[in-house]
Amino acid sequence: MMVEATTTREKLDAMVDTLRSMGSVAVTFSAGVDSTFLLKVAVDAVGADNVLAITGKSDGLPREEFEEAVRTAGSLGVEHVVLETDELSNPSYVKNAPDRCYYCKSVLYQQTRGYLRKRGSPHALVDGTNADDLGDWRPGIQAAQEHGVRSLVAEVGLTKEEVRALSQEWGLPTFDKPASPCLASRIAYGEDITQGKLRRVEEAERFLRQWGLRELRVRSHGQIARIEVPPDKIAELAAPEMRERIDARLRKLGYAYVTLDLRGFRSGSLNEVHAPGRKRPPM
Repeated sequence: MMVEATTTREKLDAMVDTLRSMGSVAVTFSAGVDSTFLLKVAVDAVGADNVLAITGKSDGLPREEFEEAVRTAGSLGVEHVVLETDELSNPSYVKNAPDRCYYCKSVLYQQTRGYLRKRGSPHALVDGTNADDLGDWRPGIQAAQEHGVRSLVAEVGLTKEEVRALSQEWGLPTFDKPASPCLASRIAYGEDITQGKLRRVEEAERFLRQWGLRELRVRSHGQIARIEVPPDKIAELAAPEMRERIDARLRKLGYAYVTLDLRGFRSGSLNEVHAPGRKRPPM
């Protein structure tokens, strides 16, 4: 249900009012910009004792991101629940069609609902989807709707830019954090997802980050690694010595060919071929 609000403050106030009407909430928490923002607002609105942070731990979650989720939840004083999810046991997820995210999120929401029922918890389930996400190809939003997950940030119309601005104002360390979707999003649609491929991508990106690269992706296309970095970093990585080091390391990880995408980094580039212009149904 969308809320009629125009200014950032009005949107934030509407979100706080909704949280207070809920009383207690469980936030699906990845330690990204949006879920950290939501967790902070929830704590301020209803108190840390009435908030759960729930993180799905799986092979698709980079280890650094999980560790950050643990630290951030602790710093906000909320109970942090970690659910071991096993998406790789789901053939629909493994086959990696363009709706892969639907199956991944379905597993998380099913397990979260089961956990809350077992606990006898009254917590409403919410996620950090923002208003900008509604115009992107995100099958996981359908899974959220089917499992009764409220997307309060999107409902009040807060955009990514507004979320970052408020996060900076409040001193949240995630205010300028680059997006970090699951590792499976690096594997080309139609190519089966395996634990080995996920670890290979994770290690390749960890290797590249040692040079201070914040925004990057290593896209897996079979035996080919396609590296995306901001355009102003392409020349740096293409320099002879750097090129040789990167090629050697990624081939050691199992790639036969290592390429540098001349278009540079762009979020969701795999959707350019498989889901161009596709959007979710209206809320």
